[in-house]
Amino acid sequence: MRTLKIVMSLSLAGISGPLFAGHAEDHWPEPIKPYRTGQVLFDRLEITRTENDENLIVWDMLAWYGGDRNRIYFKSEGENRSDDGEPTELESVELLASRLIAPFWEIQGGAGTRGSVASGAERENYLVFSLFGMAPYRFEMDNSITVNEDGDIAASIEAEYDIRLSQVSYLQPRLEVEAAFTDAEEYDRPSGFNNVRVGLRYRYELSREFAPYIGVYWSRALSDKADQIRAQGGDESEIGVVVGVRMWF
Repeated sequence: MRTLKIVMSLSLAGISGPLFAGHAEDHWPEPIKPYRTGQVLFDRLEITRTENDENLIVWDMLAWYGGDRNRIYFKSEGENRSDDGEPTELESVELLASRLIAPFWEIQGGAGTRGSVASGAERENYLVFSLFGMAPYRFEMDNSITVNEDGDIAASIEAEYDIRLSQVSYLQPRLEVEAAFTDAEEYDRPSGFNNVRVGLRYRYELSREFAPYIGVYWSRALSDKADQIRAQGGDESEIGVVVGVRMWF
């Protein structure tokens, strides 16, 4: 009899549990409330010394604000060559809206500009669409296509990979490839693959938010872009040593 009572009690509990669990009161709080946050990240903030004894200051930063699925991004890359008499060059300044489409992947769209920051300089304005996130085996990627006001289409691929050496130190290979689908003579950008850049950096975290690094890179212009640079008396390839810091807040 005792055994029968126990079985009946467990059966009733099993039936009634789902019935009561499915009827939460309206005034009960959500288990996890949606929230918004943000971050400013300088992935690269560095001083470069090239094989031609030129000094450059280079930055690559992004800032974002939003929730788990929808965010607003601001991205900026550029460089300034010391003592060359030329103003700072913006590789890109972009404002984008982002939507999470899969775990670790966001699709982004917005507008950007690139060119000299000199007063009155003619900069290239464009629309940009990006696939941003982490590929299998933890490759961080930022792949983008841009379309400027004249309909010229260009593309770029950036990939990084952190090899953990210890709890606070990393070796980071980095790859950048630039290409164009159409000729953009006004901006010295012929169609085809234009440039490839390979780098390697050793980073040591003094804290999670502040990590100095040293490294090297090699870059080379390709195809018609290399011919164009040689015709202008420049070097189609470049090797440099970098010292910088990766930081976020």
